[in-house]
Amino acid sequence: MDIAELHRRTQETWTDRLDAISPDQWGGPTPCSEWTVRDLVNHVAGEDAWTVPLVRGATIEEVGDSLDGDLLGDHPIDTATRLAEEASAAVAAALQEGAPVHLSYGDETLEEYLRQLAADHLVHAWDLAAAVGGDRVLDADLVAEVARWFADREELYRSGGAVGPRAETSETGPQAVLLAAGGRDPAWAPPQP
Repeated sequence: MDIAELHRRTQETWTDRLDAISPDQWGGPTPCSEWTVRDLVNHVAGEDAWTVPLVRGATIEEVGDSLDGDLLGDHPIDTATRLAEEASAAVAAALQEGAPVHLSYGDETLEEYLRQLAADHLVHAWDLAAAVGGDRVLDADLVAEVARWFADREELYRSGGAVGPRAETSETGPQAVLLAAGGRDPAWAPPQP
């Protein structure tokens, strides 16, 4: 799968799950134990907001703190969807040039940055679905593509604190294996009152 398709499809996987959020779920828990549903959506919306200046060549220092805090406002689903669309358009334009992206740890290829975003969108789509009772089943081709890429980076991400310890699971399917590698219990469900 080429990188443009991977980015587009994982981003669509994320935005497709936004509509499952009901108004009373924004403060609810997610598999990311420190985040509510709103925190999770704001995180991914923030990734999309950062994508635009970064793929256009800006540095972390140039963006500064302009994208800190709550980006969602009073219409969080609309805002998250709009930011995803803006990121998608910026990525499509940047792929024509293929210039490096300036990240916090140094310059990175555009393809590697987009693979990072694809993994983030895909796994957080599952997080959101699990939190709000949405569709937890991820596209098998996307799971395979992200898992193949992540296999060589799992320990690097874990040692850097980007993912938690590998979760124990008795499930053996590719989606469950990817989620466990990312520190998630594939059977996670919100606590019942």
